[in-house]
Amino acid sequence: MSNRVVEGRMVTPKRLAELVEGEAPMDAEPIEDAEMDCPECGGNVISVGYMPSVTEFVTAYKCQDCSWSDTDR
Repeated sequence: MSNRVVEGRMVTPKRLAELVEGEAPMDAEPIEDAEMDCPECGGNVISVGYMPSVTEFVTAYKCQDCSWSDTDR
């Protein structure tokens, strides 16, 4: 599945990366289940891999129910 509901809104992989990063990425991979629970609310966490620049690849984690997010930086 490429689109997911996050905090009540349907998001694409690029939009999910933008929510975590703060600006649009160059490219993003499909959204996946992170197989972990949110440390703040216990909700489902999803992940997306993206390229914020040509020399960097980041995996972002975002709770579907609250504003918690993190990256593997």
